[in-house]
Amino acid sequence: MKTLILAGGFGTRISEQTVLEPKPMVEIGGQPILWHIMNIYAHYGYKDFVIALGYKAEVIKEYFLNYYLLKSDFTVALADGKTEHLRKKAVDWKVTLVDTGLNTMTGGRVKRVKEYVGNETFMLTYGDGVANVNISKLIAFHKNHRKMATVTAVHPAARFGELNISRDQDVLSFKEKPQTAEGWINGGFFVLEPEFFDLIDGDHTVLEEEPLERAAEGGQLKAYIHDGFWQCMDTVRDKNALENLWQSGQAPWKVWE
Repeated sequence: MKTLILAGGFGTRISEQTVLEPKPMVEIGGQPILWHIMNIYAHYGYKDFVIALGYKAEVIKEYFLNYYLLKSDFTVALADGKTEHLRKKAVDWKVTLVDTGLNTMTGGRVKRVKEYVGNETFMLTYGDGVANVNISKLIAFHKNHRKMATVTAVHPAARFGELNISRDQDVLSFKEKPQTAEGWINGGFFVLEPEFFDLIDGDHTVLEEEPLERAAEGGQLKAYIHDGFWQCMDTVRDKNALENLWQSGQAPWKVWE
């Protein structure tokens, strides 16, 4: 199963960090937050990634093109430029990097990578949020209810999209950035069936508006309840809080060894 990560936004609310690099490349503990997100999925055995790029796409492309080299020790013969790799720190991930346009909306980015995801169930998340979500349980929940879409519901501040959830965990409505009534919001970490692509009109479509609202109205969106840790890196304050957790050795999202 492939994991699609949205990594193309401008990151305007953390512009102090994103003048030279896209938000997914802002570092926590010396590694891009994108790397942290991918490690969460890889820990559960999901290592086939599709990354939807936009703003400063070349920075993310260069990171992965040079990943093997930068994570290894090597000797360079300056006479002919030949290199000999010594201690290698490779990971068995497959990463597909797709430039989905500078101004494309979140839904449009999803639509643009359809050919790389294929006609199969896939996962989707944002390139700026970490959590200790149990991916195996999330997928099992999705397969059990047999609906088109699953969104992970989390409990932070009211500035994100609010989910109205029934007792049997149907998402009754999906509203972007209202004042919260019940406290559950969109935490990303979606599981989606390929039919979900049909709910996206084009580049102008915002994922959190028409597609998810349509899925909810049609009874095809379920909520996976996550009571554990979740944090997006929306501001410099968020970035510093994540950094402090990492440096203290108490980063809840670090589920890998």
